[in-house]
Amino acid sequence: MRRVVVTGIGLICALGNRTEEVWRNLLAGKSGVHKITHFDTSKHACQIAAEVKNFDPLNFVEKKEARKMARFIHFAIAAADEAVQMSGLKVTPENAELVGVHIGSGIGGFDIIEREHTNLMEGGPRKISPFFIPAAIVNLAAGQVSMRFGAKGPNEATATACTTSAHSVGDSFRIIQHGDADVMIAGGSEAAITPMGVGGFAAMRALSLRNDEPERASRPWDKDRDGFVIGEGAGILILEELDHARARGAKPIAEIVGYGMSGDAYHITQPAPEHEGGFRVMRNAARDAKVDASQIGYVNAHGTSTPIGDTLEAHAIRNFFGDYKHAISSTKSMTGHLLGGAGGLEAGITVLALRDQTLPPTINLENQDEGTAGMDFVPNHARQVSIEYAMSNSFGFGGTNGALLFKKWNE
Repeated sequence: MRRVVVTGIGLICALGNRTEEVWRNLLAGKSGVHKITHFDTSKHACQIAAEVKNFDPLNFVEKKEARKMARFIHFAIAAADEAVQMSGLKVTPENAELVGVHIGSGIGGFDIIEREHTNLMEGGPRKISPFFIPAAIVNLAAGQVSMRFGAKGPNEATATACTTSAHSVGDSFRIIQHGDADVMIAGGSEAAITPMGVGGFAAMRALSLRNDEPERASRPWDKDRDGFVIGEGAGILILEELDHARARGAKPIAEIVGYGMSGDAYHITQPAPEHEGGFRVMRNAARDAKVDASQIGYVNAHGTSTPIGDTLEAHAIRNFFGDYKHAISSTKSMTGHLLGGAGGLEAGITVLALRDQTLPPTINLENQDEGTAGMDFVPNHARQVSIEYAMSNSFGFGGTNGALLFKKWNE
């Protein structure tokens, strides 16, 4: 089977618009959660989010083109630009058919949908923009990125809720393994901090209402957690067949060695009891890599900061790892939850943890849940380690699960 390495990373979230800026702020334990500025929240129960700050799409696309794209597409283009630049990849007529794009989104262009609905209600159908549909639909992030670089290989977009971009990365791994591409630009993007997006999750009672202490609102595995904090941004990886990367002199950052999928077949929003679907997806990723649980030193957990979800994920991790002592952290404590973009962002973070042999913390962990006693969530401070394998977990509504397993790169 062909080996697949990561040669580029592009990350955008509330902690920064460039990968290394995001990484520095993660290791510093900085929260990206603040009061919402995108819209008037005076009538909203939840008034906090992890917004991307100081982002100008005109740094990446012309003004005329930017107006034809939803915000999630802007993020995807910017993150893909950085990832491609980091990798040194050049798409040419000779290799274009073997360079693909797989970028997903859980929700897509909510901002455009809300804007055009307002236009419809206020002015009638003739006020709807002719660019409404291509600006908003999920696959146009992948489409726009493919056109930007001239990538003529597989072109796909996944929409599997909060597992979306983990599936995008994992499916891209398989595409390269099976020879349908040599390179994949893979990940996800999300921009759902809108009146309807925030209002909808708040109506489900899923969001934290710690409006007066936004930086302390996202607190996975803490007894006082009260819900997740919605975030936005993108995470894009360049996945590449190893010999292809070597032939062009690219330096791998890490190797992707395992991918697991599973379904709960249980409930539209809640994980199955004991999160047995989460257990199976970790088992499947390790089995795919032919790696034992004892070899995995770190898990970047889904860890959203919801009372039920965190508890059940902890059960799944404990069931998979048994008595083996490993480290776990949830970077959503700092970035918020990017929904469909979370898996791509957190896959990139997991690769950086292997590169630098440093684990980002779970911040705001002051009173750890009694049910997780003895589990190491890397509380509040980054940690130097020596690890060879690291896993990234993602779980989504509808009982869809994905796990990615990465290995430290050794020449």
